[in-house]
Amino acid sequence: MKNDYWKDKNVLVTGATGILGSWLVKRLADENANVTCLVRDHVPRSNYYNLGLDDRVSVVHGLLEDYPTVERAFNEYEIDSCFHLGAQAIVQTANRSPLSTFEANIKGSWNVFEAARNSRLLKRLVVASSDKAYGDQEKLPYTEKDPLQGSHPYDVSKSCVDLIARTYYVTYGVPLAVARCGNFYGGGDLNFNRIVPGTIKSLLLGEAPVVRSDGTPLRDYFYVLDAVSAYMTLCEGVDRREIKGEAFNFGTGKPVTVIELVNRIIDAYGKKGARPVVKNEASNEIAAQYLSSEKAKKMLGWGPKYELDQGLKETIAWYRDHFKKYGKIK
Repeated sequence: MKNDYWKDKNVLVTGATGILGSWLVKRLADENANVTCLVRDHVPRSNYYNLGLDDRVSVVHGLLEDYPTVERAFNEYEIDSCFHLGAQAIVQTANRSPLSTFEANIKGSWNVFEAARNSRLLKRLVVASSDKAYGDQEKLPYTEKDPLQGSHPYDVSKSCVDLIARTYYVTYGVPLAVARCGNFYGGGDLNFNRIVPGTIKSLLLGEAPVVRSDGTPLRDYFYVLDAVSAYMTLCEGVDRREIKGEAFNFGTGKPVTVIELVNRIIDAYGKKGARPVVKNEASNEIAAQYLSSEKAKKMLGWGPKYELDQGLKETIAWYRDHFKKYGKIK
């Protein structure tokens, strides 16, 4: 039996042109939701446009940092459900430009929460946090009981957003829940300084993959289609009293080192003999980060469906098609 939960719901998605946003918007549109996207920049090669989503959704052009724009989106489109994904999400960009990152991530988020507080129609809001919000912990994996103690600009921005979301639930009763995820990967990520798309790009162009770190950082790499199911499951769960105000970790529970990930991409690509260049230049990064998703399993009945190698093969296929479409490879 088809789940008609999202049929005719009025859904606002911030960050719709990003890797997660594009696949989430597609899934919501496929399930007959009335989707409105808050879009800052026109990125013509993004997955959002490649999937033709701009012809399937309503669009509000503007900045998260501009409160009147955010409030207008909620009110004029009669939003009952919101996925707040919009953020400056690149760690190195945050290190170079902390103020703009704080503006987009923290101020942008409190604008969303304030618009939600003032809305008479909103029934459910999912907030995108991150495993980075936990900062450096002595014991791993992270659980939802661990303190939020980011130290570097991007991590701090996520710790702050998480705490402000808690404020809006406890003080004002905004019906929200928080998603803390590992590192997303999958088709549609055009930030090629990230390890997965950067490695695949190098292989497609016949170049040696580059590892900025020493290759030892340990991370949980989370396939974007699993993330879509996690976010939608959580948003549906906000209808339940015991889910409102809660934070949930979502990940695979199977962390790998950066160098292992690169080698598995090389294997999935089928480029035997390729060797990455390890530059050991990265700074302000935590050595190990990965999550326990036991709470999501117990309370939401959620679990990942994709193994890493399967997700990498699908991701490589997406980038091969993307590079052919734009004449980068034959």
